[in-house]
Parts: sequence; structure tokens; C-alpha cells
Amino acid sequence: MSGNRTIKVTGTLLLLITVMALVGPWINPNDYMTMDLDRILRSPSAAGMHWFGTDGLGRDLFVRTMHGIRVTMLVAIVASLVSLVIGVAYGAIAGFVGGRVDAVMMRLVDTLYALPFIFFVILLMVAFERNFLLIFVAIGAINWLDMARIVRGQTLSLREREFVEAARLTGVSAARIIFRHIAPNLMGIVIVYVTLTIPQAILVESFLSFLGLGVQEPQTSLGALVDAGVNQMERAAFTLLIPATLLAAILMCFNFLGDGLRDYFDARHSQ
Repeated sequence: MSGNRTIKVTGTLLLLITVMALVGPWINPNDYMTMDLDRILRSPSAAGMHWFGTDGLGRDLFVRTMHGIRVTMLVAIVASLVSLVIGVAYGAIAGFVGGRVDAVMMRLVDTLYALPFIFFVILLMVAFERNFLLIFVAIGAINWLDMARIVRGQTLSLREREFVEAARLTGVSAARIIFRHIAPNLMGIVIVYVTLTIPQAILVESFLSFLGLGVQEPQTSLGALVDAGVNQMERAAFTLLIPATLLAAILMCFNFLGDGLRDYFDARHSQ
């Protein structure tokens, strides 16, 4: 599949899933919090508009799944933006300044790589009573390390380019060169990597929710729905299959989208 075609197909599928998650709860009369103990684990049916069935507390699974997609995508995108801001700034400064500053900054990154971050995230979630906003910061704090390395490597080559040398000769400050000349030329590789960072953030959020440390009731996410579905899969397999399938589809779309964007930018640079 060519880069442009991959981008179109995966982008369209992601757009459809996003629109469904945003519009679905509005066209379905059921509420994601309302329990009906007379309708526990009902199979998907048009009756009562329970299109995905009901969960172990009689709540509509379609509306909860759409709400879960919203929460999962929100956490992943915001966490990726946090890692984007930190990683681009850190990597660009290290690569542009160079020398001892670069060596110290990258040794710090190497040291942080060696730490078991997922355990620190779990400790943070426990210590701060599973604060929803903390999920954004915790996941972003994991992902910025890879971004910093990639941006630093690109900056090392960009700082030798003619337009950067011209800016130096005209007396432009280092900070202005980094954010006005270096950063815009990093957008291609950054965009590609962000599309690959989002599924990583989704997996971390889903893992935390699966452990019960992420999104808390009555809120939900795809990871929390998968966790609930595992407990009910022998009695009602659809409670696991539906959110797990959507989670896998979203992850695959972002990964293929990243591959397509990479091929697209590579083709442009080779022209």
C-alpha cells in the first residue's frame, strides 16, 4: 500500500471512529451511567437500542464504549502533546548547543531510560489518589525521551545548514534560531513520530486502566472496558470483544498512519 493511500485509508477510518464516538451517544437515548439490573449482560440488540448489549451492571455498552473512546483518545493526544513540547525543546537545545551541554543533557536521558518508569507511574497514581489529570503528565513524562533523542539527532544536522549559519552571522540569538529556524524544519519527523507516540500512550493508559489505576468509575476508557470484559467473557464474550476490537483498530490505524506519513515525507525529500 503506497504512502498516500495508507494515509487516506487510515485517516478516514480514524475520522469515522472519532465521529462515531462524538455523535453516537447523542443519537442513542441510553446513558453511560444508568444501571438497569433487569438487563444485565444482554446481548447486542435493537431492542432498547442496546446496539452493543449491556454490561455487568445493566449499563448500555454502546454508549460506554463511545465514551471510552473519547477518554482514551483525549488522554493519548494530550499526553503526546506534553511529550512533544518537552521532547522538541529538550532535543533541539541539546543538539544546537552541543559540546558539554549536549553530553550532560543526553546522559540524563540515558539515565532516565534505565529507570522503570511504569512503576513510577503506578506509584504516582497511587500516591495522588489516581488523579485524572495526573495520567496526562505521567504518560507524557515517559514518551518525551524518545522524542528528545530523535529531535537532537535531526538538530545536529540542521545546525550546519546555510540558513542557520546566516542567522548566526546576522546576530540572531540562539533561542530565536532554535524556535524560528530549527523547530519548523523538524515538523516532518515530529509529525510522523507523534502519530507513533499516540498508540504508545493509548497502550500505557489502557494498561493502567486494566490494572484499575487509570480512569475511575463512573468514567471509563477502552482499557477499563477491556478489564471489565475479561471478568465477564465466559458469560458474555461481546463485553470483551467489542472494546478490544476497537482498541486494536485504533492502534493499527495510528501505526499505519505513521508509516504512511514517513513514506510520504521520505518521498518528498528524495525529489
